[in-house]
Amino acid sequence: MNYNATSGARHRKSAQKGSRKKRVSDTAAMNAPTYPPPYNPYASAMPGNMPPNMTMYDDRGAVPPPYTSNADYSHVHANAPPMDQGFSIPSQFLNEPLVANVAMQYGQALVGSGKQLVDRELEKYVPVSRLKYYFAVDTGYVTRKLGLLFFPFTHSDWSVKYEQDEPVQPRYEINAPDLYIPTMAYVTYVLVAGLVLGMQDRFSPEMLGIQASSALAWTVFEILVELITLYITNIQTNLKTLDLLAYGGYKYVGIIYAVLLSLVFHKTGYYIGLIYCSISLAFFLVRTLKVQILPVGSSPHHHDPYIHNSGNKRRLYILLFVAGIQPLLMWWLSFHLVSPPVPKS
Repeated sequence: MNYNATSGARHRKSAQKGSRKKRVSDTAAMNAPTYPPPYNPYASAMPGNMPPNMTMYDDRGAVPPPYTSNADYSHVHANAPPMDQGFSIPSQFLNEPLVANVAMQYGQALVGSGKQLVDRELEKYVPVSRLKYYFAVDTGYVTRKLGLLFFPFTHSDWSVKYEQDEPVQPRYEINAPDLYIPTMAYVTYVLVAGLVLGMQDRFSPEMLGIQASSALAWTVFEILVELITLYITNIQTNLKTLDLLAYGGYKYVGIIYAVLLSLVFHKTGYYIGLIYCSISLAFFLVRTLKVQILPVGSSPHHHDPYIHNSGNKRRLYILLFVAGIQPLLMWWLSFHLVSPPVPKS
């Protein structure tokens, strides 16, 4: 057997090199990642990937082991950030002075435009601007106007002052009509009627409602009759519907006075107060409405003496009608409060 030392050394070196290469390749294979990663059917059900309060089921409807429906994963999501519920404006943005001022100005402009729209729509059905004129009163005006209603015989100037083709407000002009006194007188009339009915043991909520509705109905009926009469007679006046309502509402002042007298002087005091208030109110209305009617000279037919005389007669008739109907209504709205019905035997 021939021994070759050189070949033996060569074999040993090659073996050593092969062993070194094998060890290096084994280490690289252990550290190298695998592509694609192996599929794990339970990877989505791991505690780190599973949402809280959710149970995973397999194809058979059972919970795959080792996880159960009673598993608690709250500790896994304890430190998780809260989920975004949608876009929201930070509070720091609203606290900026510039943003707050702009928002306030926009809100005020929006409210102002809405108020103007409501006022325009309301003005179509209710004359709000005109109603403000009839309620522009003060304490001094109310005192002087009540004195004028009770003592109109001492008053001399019945003209109504105008400013820029508009009548002066009642607080500055005692001859101007107002709705404050008629409204308050109407409410007081209902309360006084309830007081009298209570003293006569006839009070009930239904009776109080009947008194209020009856008085309101007769007032509306009176205004309608006057408007129809003015339309039929074709009389040109400065009177408006609210003016007629104001003048017709002054009768409640006399009714209250007469009914209160009846509490002290019974029927005698009632009739004395009713007669005096009727005369004073009729005188007041004649002198006031006479000024409110346009002069005949403004008519295009003022040169015709026949039309001139007929126009004056129609004006006189309407004045007497408006003034004469007030005592009748005053008696009709108050006599049942003084004369209780006789009980049946």
